[in-house]
Amino acid sequence: MSTPAFFSWSGGKDSCLALHHAMSCDTGGEPHYDVRRLLAMFDETGDSSRSHGLPRELMQAQADALGIALDVGLAGWRDYEATFVARLQAMRADGVTHGLFGDIDLQPHRDWEEKVCAAAGMTAVLPLWQRERLTLAHEFISLGYRAVIVCVDGRYLGPEFVGREYDASLLADLPEGVDACGENGEFHTFAYDGPRFAQPVSWRIERVETIHGPKEYGGTPYHRAHIVGAGA
Repeated sequence: MSTPAFFSWSGGKDSCLALHHAMSCDTGGEPHYDVRRLLAMFDETGDSSRSHGLPRELMQAQADALGIALDVGLAGWRDYEATFVARLQAMRADGVTHGLFGDIDLQPHRDWEEKVCAAAGMTAVLPLWQRERLTLAHEFISLGYRAVIVCVDGRYLGPEFVGREYDASLLADLPEGVDACGENGEFHTFAYDGPRFAQPVSWRIERVETIHGPKEYGGTPYHRAHIVGAGA
């Protein structure tokens, strides 16, 4: 039998590829993981996701296309961890035993994921762990998944990269020192189509805006898409 699990869902390409691997069948039988929930953390208002600034309507559309229920947690940064653990504890009570994450090789991220899962009596699993980053980038594209860049760190990329398709052309245009997976936070993506999507998620970018992080953390500039459903 497949192992009941949730996926910590950002809506981006790495989450999408990790989910693909978690739901793949190694022997042609049932997939190893029965992914019952996509857990997405939103800000206190519930308007946009904490990780990639995506609106709820688009993340719900992703979940619908993937055929997996969306589980939403609302939190500020100060109570983020407590809220996350509470959501995991509720799922554990419903029989979910494992948590799936899309991180590739950042040890502090893995440490946190293992900690919060342990607090809820779960086991953390990272399907992409220690895979070569550029290989993963090309695999995402070759499998037929599609994603668009929705946010960039202005220290690494200009606003002209926002709205670009995540494809071979983009990878070739990334400046030296910018990771192909954006694993260091250089950019974030929104995955909208691919083999596990029953239908593409329609979207459009209304505008690109520049925002700044908190001054106490350096005031980093970010260029971010205001992305909505195509019919909005």
